[in-house]
Amino acid sequence: MADFKEAFKRTMAHEGGYVNDAVDAGGETYMGISRKFNPGWVGWKKIDKAKKSRKFPKNLATVHGLKADVAAFYKQHYWDKFQGDAIPEKHIAFELFDTAVNLGVGRAVGFLQRGLNVLNRNGKLYKDLVVDGVFGRRSLAALRAYLKKDKPDYLLKIMNVLQGMHYIHYMTRSPIQEKYARGWFKRVEINVT
Repeated sequence: MADFKEAFKRTMAHEGGYVNDAVDAGGETYMGISRKFNPGWVGWKKIDKAKKSRKFPKNLATVHGLKADVAAFYKQHYWDKFQGDAIPEKHIAFELFDTAVNLGVGRAVGFLQRGLNVLNRNGKLYKDLVVDGVFGRRSLAALRAYLKKDKPDYLLKIMNVLQGMHYIHYMTRSPIQEKYARGWFKRVEINVT
């Protein structure tokens, strides 16, 4: 079974600390949490207070409760949205989580659903899923049925191919985003260790 703490630790290795990059669509971020898209997150008050110090942003590592605020945010807004605790194979849960953090829950779940659809042996294992980006009981049942017959590797490969294609398409439309290519493609890997 999947473990949020382990998934969180792995994903945070990809997320930076405090960043305020004008080219980044998320704008001001802390550990991947965008102020633009999450202005009500409780951590912003602590960060704004820490900005008054000459040691900013290094002092953020010592702000009481900030790391817990980050973890709680990610569990509620990402892990719980795709029922991470119910996913029977931890590497698929880790992949869903990391992709969701980087590209959104709907897109990550959509990659999973598309992968499950092409791996269902023409509907013999389970019926095709509606690719709606919502992880519900049908998606979980299809995942369980798939895992009874196959290793997670095939599904992970498909999810990573779709993730990589998303990055390529995005950078093609907006070449200024190419500066993030190496960091993004570090996330496109199968890691079943």
